[in-house]
Amino acid sequence: MRRMTLIAIATMLATTSAFAQGAGTAGTDMAESGAAPHPVKPAKPAAASTPESRSAAALALSHEPTFDEGTAQRIKEAALSYSDLAVRGGWPVIPAEAKFASGIQGPHDDLLRQRLLISGDLDPDKTSGAYDDVLAESVKRFQARHGLAPTGTMTPRTLAALNVPVQKRIKQLEASLERLETMNFAFGQRYVVVNLPAAFAEAVENDHVVRRYRVIVGKTEKPSPTLTAEITSVNLNPTWTVPSSIAKTEISAHMRKDPGYLSRMHMEVLDAHEAPIDPRSVDWSGARTPNFTVRQQNGGWNALGAVKIDMPNPYSVYMHDTNQRNLFSDDYRFDSHGCSRVDNVRDLAAWLLSEEMPKWNRAAIDAAIATGQREDIALPKKVPVAWIYLTGWMTKDQTVQFRNDIYDQDEQLLEATAEEAAFFSQAANHPLTAHLAQ
Repeated sequence: MRRMTLIAIATMLATTSAFAQGAGTAGTDMAESGAAPHPVKPAKPAAASTPESRSAAALALSHEPTFDEGTAQRIKEAALSYSDLAVRGGWPVIPAEAKFASGIQGPHDDLLRQRLLISGDLDPDKTSGAYDDVLAESVKRFQARHGLAPTGTMTPRTLAALNVPVQKRIKQLEASLERLETMNFAFGQRYVVVNLPAAFAEAVENDHVVRRYRVIVGKTEKPSPTLTAEITSVNLNPTWTVPSSIAKTEISAHMRKDPGYLSRMHMEVLDAHEAPIDPRSVDWSGARTPNFTVRQQNGGWNALGAVKIDMPNPYSVYMHDTNQRNLFSDDYRFDSHGCSRVDNVRDLAAWLLSEEMPKWNRAAIDAAIATGQREDIALPKKVPVAWIYLTGWMTKDQTVQFRNDIYDQDEQLLEATAEEAAFFSQAANHPLTAHLAQ
């Protein structure tokens, strides 16, 4: 609570100063002080047409973990650095009508340079000039830090990210830190992290990211949960037991329109004893909770694809393959019912099994899947896994990263924290409740 109060005070001072000072002068001072956040150095993007090339391109961006034992402390440092930025005036706003063209001097080129210089994405000696290769590289660095495709072109999404006020960035860091401090995660030599707002998963070994994958996580109306768990097994050619909520709504709706839907989707209806029952005897009105189970047979039509990664948890979610792999090419990957679909998941499965069961390499996994037979492989040594919600964080190389608050959790958390702070403030002034604030 004291930490939250200190950051809140810094934010209040920053907001006041931002109104009182001009962004131009403050930006110059910030660059000269050397306190600007460290820029990222993105690799040139590789062609991302296959699961393997997409995961290789993602890993090439950085080997620094999003989440490790030092993440909370680094977020505190980043919050203080951005509070200092705000006290000095923050950064200028790029007009919505601004146009940028390579090699052509435009009226807003120097303003863009100033904006990127303040956030540490541009070297201090490059403060003027047309939109050249140096400025394009700086834009790429900024884009990579904000989860945007590093094209070096000023897109509408890039402009929107550039114009997010520093005060909001501080709040993102503050909310991310608050969430981390309530987590109890047992880091191991090997562990897996899914950062939901970033829609990426990382396999971490000896403090370095050795695998990184695109993931598809929960829709905004069906968000994936934050959790800590242990990966216990890998299932090849799994069946899919449809959650009762999906059976009640989506499956029932399909059956009302198309009685042959279950047959076409290779699904069967089972009673409480796992015995098949005739779909025609089922009430598909969706008016009440189903007293039956819908299960999809394994195969190319299965929604879980060819691999499921078990990680028992109170939310009954897990990581898995998909039969719609084309969706991994999208930048917006918030389209599941809560589980995490993993691009190139066979590679992740091979990594999970490699330490204790090296015979299960990628070739062996591919061969087993090709048989079409289900195989459940228990991990002799469980692997810790964390699903986290960080919209702002800093990696060990001092790169500050931001992502959109896709589930609108930052504002909700900060409002709740403010209400709690107000309660204890009032309690401290009342003789009957003063002990609560101690």
